[in-house]
Amino acid sequence: MDISQYLTGLTHGFNISLFTMLVPAFTGWLIYRKTPSLITLLLSALSACICALILQPEVLVGIAGEDCISAKSLFQGIMTTCYTHTQVDCGMADINDLVATRGMAGMLNTIWLILCAMCFGSCMVASGMLHAITHMLLKSIHSTISLVCSTVTSGVLLNLVMGDQFLSIIMNASIYKDEYAERGYQPELLSRSTEDSATVTSVLVPWTACGMTQSTVLGIPTLVYLPFCFFNIISPLMSCLVAILGFVPNPQPKENKASVAEESDIH
Repeated sequence: MDISQYLTGLTHGFNISLFTMLVPAFTGWLIYRKTPSLITLLLSALSACICALILQPEVLVGIAGEDCISAKSLFQGIMTTCYTHTQVDCGMADINDLVATRGMAGMLNTIWLILCAMCFGSCMVASGMLHAITHMLLKSIHSTISLVCSTVTSGVLLNLVMGDQFLSIIMNASIYKDEYAERGYQPELLSRSTEDSATVTSVLVPWTACGMTQSTVLGIPTLVYLPFCFFNIISPLMSCLVAILGFVPNPQPKENKASVAEESDIH
């Protein structure tokens, strides 16, 4: 389809100008200032609502199902846009599908999955199961190769068990951080090994939040696109291969605790 038809449809449905770039620019500025994520999300959402009130009042009134602009219709349009399904008529079915949103209600399935995963992770920590798993894993580690390979393997397995990428990352790092420090390795090695396993393979598991999100966006089951995720499949293997070939940072000698204490007393 000619791109001009899309431009005409979008222009028909929305008031598009450079002023609409203020919201992403403001959000980027907050990120640059390293503003806490919750505050960034809140302020960017509020700025988007204000921008919609100023630039798209007719669209908000249409979403609210009203005929005239009023404080009530604008408020209802904003709330509907934020929380539930919205549909804007741009004169073309393809564009209508493109700009349709499901709001916060559309994310509830993912949020429920994350909440369940958090509860499961808390139970594992509180019951001592995580400590038992850590003890069992660390007993079999005798070299750098086994350390890295164990980190990668457990990262993948935690994705299969935990159902959430972030919990897998946190728990994998918690299991091995003391072992890496004890052997004198920099935290970057643990971070890379965790990223090469727990992070990149989460989209390959259908019951994780990442896998469910990607499957919903693409409109196909997770196992259908899995054979084509070459980077996600090869990355854990490469991490192990790099360790086997010896291309890992050399461990740093640990400082003598007595000398550190004496130097502290002198200062």
